[in-house]
Amino acid sequence: MAQNRREFIGTTTAAAAAMFLSSLDAVAVTKAEPGFQLKVMGTDWGYGGTIEELCAAVKKEGYDGLELWWPGEQEKADRMFAALKKYGLAVGFLCGGSQSDFNTHLDYFKKSIDAAAYNKVQRPLYINCHSGRDYFSFEQNQAFLEHTQALSKSTGIKICHESHRSRMLFAAPVARHYLEKDPALRMTLDVSHWCNVSESLLQDQSETMDMVLPRVDHIHARIGHPQGPQVNDPRAPEWERAVKAHFAWWDKIVEMKKQKGETMTILTEFGPPDYMPVQPYTRKPLADQWAINVYMMQTLRKRYQ
Repeated sequence: MAQNRREFIGTTTAAAAAMFLSSLDAVAVTKAEPGFQLKVMGTDWGYGGTIEELCAAVKKEGYDGLELWWPGEQEKADRMFAALKKYGLAVGFLCGGSQSDFNTHLDYFKKSIDAAAYNKVQRPLYINCHSGRDYFSFEQNQAFLEHTQALSKSTGIKICHESHRSRMLFAAPVARHYLEKDPALRMTLDVSHWCNVSESLLQDQSETMDMVLPRVDHIHARIGHPQGPQVNDPRAPEWERAVKAHFAWWDKIVEMKKQKGETMTILTEFGPPDYMPVQPYTRKPLADQWAINVYMMQTLRKRYQ
């Protein structure tokens, strides 16, 4: 029986996607030195249920833990810690501020990150910082780095600064300036933002990326592209170039962690609308955010463990 056009397109698209995804398995990463661990974290971004329901769901899927904003209220903190303990999950905390005034912002940030680091209930695997603002001066943003470096030294907790639009490290050349000036700066790499900011896959900034990658301790595993911070579905074959570019960066970071026998933490962070593209008028998401993040977690485990 003849195959109609819709069936043909669906069949060939599925086949192309399968070939593309299998090609990701072709690159092997060096055998790890003793001490290496891969910890893949889930996100609460876009999840509509309670913290206990979220913990149950990420445990069932096979995540190691959750990355969560440090809660400002004791009641929320109590519920969070109780759920994490019940399901045996690790935690990484997010800290940052939204205040436009520098002094107010810095004060809020310090109180938040100090509370996260010195909490007596559960030690975080790391703290990820939405650090400063893109319009703060270099000297002002340096105050965030100085505080976190002293805090990391006193607690032994890994504290990283995220490459994020609107924040201190919002673009690759800007981050390079900070890295050159501050040898103690450690990063969370969410390179999707830099692809968006530069309108490229950073192919003309390889020297900067070679400087960045050794300074990365934590990865946000979202796939961006030159016109946005998130592809609609990384399994779709039309995004092959962007997906392979991101994995090439991540491969190098994991390789370094394996050689050093250090823990590598990775967050699967595909987001809901408006990060997730939607249909007009209905605002129906073009793909399933939860399923994509689970797919990313499974791909990362297969590739790096």
